[in-house]
Amino acid sequence: MTTLRLLRRRRFLPLFCTQLLNAFNDNLYKTAMVLFVVYAVYNDPEAETRFSAIASALFIAPFILVSAIAGQLADMRDKARIIRAVKLCEIGLMSLGAVGLFLAWQGLLVHTVAIPLMLFALFLAGLQSTFLGPIKYSILPQHLPRHEVLAGTGLVEAGTYVAILVGTILAGWIPVEAAMVLILVTAVVGYASSRRIPPAPAMGKVERIDWNIARSSLALVRFVRKDRVIYLATISISVFWTIGAILFIQFPPLAKNVIYASKEVATLFIVMFSIGIAIGSVIINHLLKGEVSARYAPAAVVTMGFFVVLFYFFVRQWPDDFTGDLLTVPEFLAYPLAWVLMGILLLISIAGGVFVVPLYAFLTTRVSGDKASRTIAATNMISSLCMVGGAALALTMTWIGITIAEQLLAGVALCVVTSLIARRLYREEHLPSVYQA
Repeated sequence: MTTLRLLRRRRFLPLFCTQLLNAFNDNLYKTAMVLFVVYAVYNDPEAETRFSAIASALFIAPFILVSAIAGQLADMRDKARIIRAVKLCEIGLMSLGAVGLFLAWQGLLVHTVAIPLMLFALFLAGLQSTFLGPIKYSILPQHLPRHEVLAGTGLVEAGTYVAILVGTILAGWIPVEAAMVLILVTAVVGYASSRRIPPAPAMGKVERIDWNIARSSLALVRFVRKDRVIYLATISISVFWTIGAILFIQFPPLAKNVIYASKEVATLFIVMFSIGIAIGSVIINHLLKGEVSARYAPAAVVTMGFFVVLFYFFVRQWPDDFTGDLLTVPEFLAYPLAWVLMGILLLISIAGGVFVVPLYAFLTTRVSGDKASRTIAATNMISSLCMVGGAALALTMTWIGITIAEQLLAGVALCVVTSLIARRLYREEHLPSVYQA
């Protein structure tokens, strides 16, 4: 089996492990921080939703600001060296995050120092991921033959969500003081793993890097617009992640204020979503048998929207007469309706994984190796703009008084839009590429 063989190859395994550890650490830190603040600092649904949205926006902001520079660097410099430099910086930024968590845990300068410091470290974590983002997919055609790229992309995507899963579980279950130590240890191990990645030098002409953020960002958008298929794939991915942003922002407040459950239950929601994306990533590789195609994408995203409606319907059936302490995980799972909610969340995310993995494979297989990183960077930048829009939409809906449960339905409308774009992509996927590989 191609996927299992890749895990035994040095041309893939160190990169896979480095990416896995990076996703694990980002989510361990972000989830530990958000859950601690939502459950231990604030006691107001509006403030909790606002903080969750601000945290998401800060993590995403660097993808908007510097994706163009990150893409240029990845195409013009050795990708393995960039990864090592970024992973070394992670040790420093996680040290800042650990200090912020420590202060908040001790109740010292919580609002004036601890929370701003934690949010600043989260912004730096997003900056780190901005520079790694273009590389984790664009390096694959450089180290893998074309027939292994879809398998490699699916494995990276599945591994990323397994890492998100594990990081999220730990953040919800271990004490905050343990999270402080673990984020530092993981940063060190991630750097050690990155040193085993084989060289991946620039593949084409080394051009001058444009450090002007506005000009280079506009150039990046023009770059993807020249190829119809890449542009449609980019827009499809971007709207998909907007849906994901809305769902992830709502999970902690939804668990606390609608389900009346503890932070461990909020973690369980995110866990189910992550498991499903990983499963969907593996399923689509088997369905397509290595072919890069959007054949299943329109149906997958429509299916996702259908299950979001079901999730909303069953959330509305949840009893609202709770008093006393928030439900623990065993207490939550004692309700038959809880298993229905978990099952629907799993199906939502499986459909999401089936949808998104082939679209990322388009971005690296339709262009020559010297342009792949910029293609991924453009997608990251546009996706991040859409995700910030999703966070802003969540804040606006909260401000005008739309309930947390009803905000889920915003994702359904976006699923319909995405399916229309994906249908057009499938019809046009065989057009010749402007950036022919």
